[in-house]
Amino acid sequence: MDKHLTYDERMKRVEEVIKEFSLAKCADTVIGEPDRGIKGISGGERKRTNIGVELVTDPQLIFLDEPTTGLDSHTAASVMETLRALARSGRTVVSSIH
Repeated sequence: MDKHLTYDERMKRVEEVIKEFSLAKCADTVIGEPDRGIKGISGGERKRTNIGVELVTDPQLIFLDEPTTGLDSHTAASVMETLRALARSGRTVVSSIH
């Protein structure tokens, strides 16, 4: 993200990413730490949040290493649909999946 953006412009970009990744319903929810017993967002929401954090800077190239690992088939499909939409919007998306 351009360091010359105003606070309002940066927050607008964050809101765009939240909308783009369908994260509005959990935007104010604690991420959580399942290993420590702290309940938070779902696994799919966590994956989309991790990807979204990287996209706030609006990169043209996105490299993901196994973005669907540990997800059920429905959630994995949702993550892949989001990545497809990113690729269709003009970004280069590179991903490893096995």
